[in-house]
Amino acid sequence: MPPLTVTGYALFGLTVMIAIVMVVAGVKIVKAISGRGGSRKPESRGESAMLSMALQEAVTKLKTQERATAARAEASERLASQIVEGLTSGLVVVDRAGIVQTINPAAGRILGIDDTAVQVPFRDVLATAPALADVIGEALEGGAPIARRTVALGGSSKPSHLGVTVSPISDAEGALQAAVCLFTDLTAVVELEEQLRLKEALARLGELTAGLAHEFRNGLATIHGYGRLLDPATLQEPHRAYIEGIRAETTALGEVVTNFLRFARPEQLVMAPVDLRAVIVRAIEDLPGDAVSVAGEFGTVDGDDVLLRQAFSNLVRNSLEACAAGGVTARIVITGEVSDRDVHVTVDDNGPGLAREALDRLFQPFATTKPTGTGLGLAIVQKVIVSHNGVISAGNRPDGGAQFRVRLPLSPNPDGLRA
Repeated sequence: MPPLTVTGYALFGLTVMIAIVMVVAGVKIVKAISGRGGSRKPESRGESAMLSMALQEAVTKLKTQERATAARAEASERLASQIVEGLTSGLVVVDRAGIVQTINPAAGRILGIDDTAVQVPFRDVLATAPALADVIGEALEGGAPIARRTVALGGSSKPSHLGVTVSPISDAEGALQAAVCLFTDLTAVVELEEQLRLKEALARLGELTAGLAHEFRNGLATIHGYGRLLDPATLQEPHRAYIEGIRAETTALGEVVTNFLRFARPEQLVMAPVDLRAVIVRAIEDLPGDAVSVAGEFGTVDGDDVLLRQAFSNLVRNSLEACAAGGVTARIVITGEVSDRDVHVTVDDNGPGLAREALDRLFQPFATTKPTGTGLGLAIVQKVIVSHNGVISAGNRPDGGAQFRVRLPLSPNPDGLRA
């Protein structure tokens, strides 16, 4: 039963008053009639007593019904409040004037806003999520429902994607009264979809190019072999320089083809629980100098020890080369942080940072800003991380330098750690 409004309570009270007046009027009429016949006084007094008892019983019933109705209304309001507060999805109710009437705790938790900020314009409350505010504004202006729309918040905000439904509420005449907005954090779902798309793209690339690259390497090896048969010492200038050039170029191209094959062909993973800190420490042992430091907590992940070590070694080498190209003494910090299900690793350097135009294609094969780079190092890193059901991203630090962020799922069986 829906809760009574103020008007409902007023009508109920008026009904009670009318009933009481009618009973009293009836009693007076009976008394007037009985006053005309003096011989029936005892009988009239009995009738008056019966009417009085009937009146009291009627009033008692009416009061009982009133208390029951008020209790049901209170219970309905309490249940509605519990439903709103217990929703795992975010809820924002905005009236037709654009003023927030309700924000549930889930909305505050998802968006990082104050869930007590009611009676405030909705664009002020949702200042950190302008794309969501635009969807609510669209529903208020058009009066049409918006179902299952995915909204990208952009930037470095968390969450980055929301699934949004907005339902306009109208009165009996069809005039818009409010808009009810429900939204859910879809960040993990969108990241998983992107990860699956990337895996499929890498698999197709491997199937199409692995055979071609293998044949190309065979021909290149033949050219290099014939070049090695020619002794430059027995040749005159400039033929000696030609042979040396052939040897150098075929060697360089052979390395490119080998790296590309490593990137394109499917990896045979040897999965086992591994200590990620130990993997990273071994990855930087082979690097020159002591410019790299490791800090934080890393936990245990299910992975291929060799491939993970190669991925983190490539990341650190990339940072060392960037610092050298920028003419600065390298300082690289690898930091780990463990959450409920994942381990987050950041690789920070003090180099010149990443160019804005390079960020979108940083992990694409053959995309490089280095004069002598092949553009496969970071592409191989991404492939290794994705094959371990992880995610890698890159950006620039606020105080300068580049930052690579890696997220890997924690092992569900850390006790089986490989020695």
